Amino acid sequence: MNLTLSAGREARLNRPRTLTLQTRYPVATYKARKQGDRSLQYKKAAEHMSVLAEELSARVTLENHLQEHLSLFRNLSGLADSTERVADAIARALLSGNKLLLCGNGGSAADSQHLAAEFTGRFVKDRKPLAALALSTDSSALTCIANDYSFDEVFSRQVLGLGRPGDCLLAISTSGNSRNVIRAAEVARSIGIRTLGLLGGNGGLLRGVCDLAVVVPSATTARIQEAHIFIGHTLCAMVESRLDLS
Repeated sequence: MNLTLSAGREARLNRPRTLTLQTRYPVATYKARKQGDRSLQYKKAAEHMSVLAEELSARVTLENHLQEHLSLFRNLSGLADSTERVADAIARALLSGNKLLLCGNGGSAADSQHLAAEFTGRFVKDRKPLAALALSTDSSALTCIANDYSFDEVFSRQVLGLGRPGDCLLAISTSGNSRNVIRAAEVARSIGIRTLGLLGGNGGLLRGVCDLAVVVPSATTARIQEAHIFIGHTLCAMVESRLDLS
């Protein structure tokens, strides 16, 4: 029997071998690799869950808006004194035969119109109408003044033309920095009109040109607007209660 090895096979058998963990411990190496794969899967799953948690926390829901709304409204009692003073000023002006002018932009323009309607129509009581005028309703006046002068003057020109000493101007602005509303307040003060602010945040520049102001302590425009219409309705109720309107 010939046990002679071929040259190629003999060379392979005599070749020095490098031992590695994989060649020396194949089963252990396999388990380690599987464990590593599993750890990577766990890591990816954890990252995915973290992303989902962030998305859920940032998700806009009725509940988180409601909680933000309630948190703000629980603090509105701190505005009771300033709201009373504004209501007194409006009531005195109307009792003296003067009127209430209102102005604002966007949602604040809508609030101006809404509140003016509560005065000229009725809020709760069936009573005589009260003189209130929103300066955002006349599209011809707004576009004429904006075109011929500047959008900054769309309310101030109407204040000059329609306002009289003893009237009140309710200037509504969530930021307090609307230039055309500031100009209206500046002009109103210059001709003897009482300037009242319904504002938000820190009151902005408008706070400095208002005789009285109610400032909603929030940085969120939507929440400020929700508070504004609530305070506006409260002002209507207060004025009705202060006047003999039967």
